[in-house]
Amino acid sequence: MGNSNPGEWNKIYRLSLEEDHTHKRVRFWRFSRIALIVWGVTALVAVSLLAWCIIALTPLKTTVPGYPDAHFKRGAIANALKIDSLENEMTRWALYAENLGRVLAGEQTISPDSLLANNTAEYLRKLSDAEIARGDSLLRDAVTGSGHFGVSERKRELPLEGMHFFTPLKGTVTQSFDAVLHPAIDITAPAGAAVCAVLDGTVIFAGWTDEAGYTIALQHRSGLVSYYKHNQKILRKTGDKVSAGASIALVGSTGSLTTSDHLRFELWHDGEAIDPAKYCKF
Repeated sequence: MGNSNPGEWNKIYRLSLEEDHTHKRVRFWRFSRIALIVWGVTALVAVSLLAWCIIALTPLKTTVPGYPDAHFKRGAIANALKIDSLENEMTRWALYAENLGRVLAGEQTISPDSLLANNTAEYLRKLSDAEIARGDSLLRDAVTGSGHFGVSERKRELPLEGMHFFTPLKGTVTQSFDAVLHPAIDITAPAGAAVCAVLDGTVIFAGWTDEAGYTIALQHRSGLVSYYKHNQKILRKTGDKVSAGASIALVGSTGSLTTSDHLRFELWHDGEAIDPAKYCKF
């Protein structure tokens, strides 16, 4: 026994649209409950489909939280390419290490051309842990023995162009550098002006010579030695550590090879005189 009468679903209803003052019927609709439900469901489906098309097929989809936009996709593609490049680079280094280990062990090396067709990465993955460990040990021994990359063995030396040279003395250059006739630069300045170290270093000579008078020499890194001659007075002694820019002497006119107050400045690299004007501003 049902709660509702089946005939109620087939009853016809009328919805009229009339003017308020004249009560003139403008339009009316006739429908049943079943037709109303069908039209309602159809309208809901149509509106949902229209909303989906607008969001999915127009730029409005980028407003949906979490939806990847064009910038995100470009970034993902760029990252994928970088990862692929890194994998190829790691493969080349792994192949290099394997070949180096084989060379040191006196074995036949692997041809890169033959491996490219057979996927080098897959080949290297098939190597046993013992083979990889042996190749890594041989590589480490070779690099350590060569000394080119041994950070703990020695400090990396900077080129001269990468060093910052202080000016030993502000003055007027009266004689420039000549590798044969005059391997130094002469700088005139008032007597008693401070002479400064061009780089950090250690005093290896501080004394008197007949020709150069009071002379002081500093040993620097990278095989550099600087000489400061004809001084009036020396302010440091042999063995002292000095910093770049520190005063080490006073300008004078001592020695048999001078006639006025000036500094004779020399710069030597691995036993060869070099032009100080290339590294210092006077």
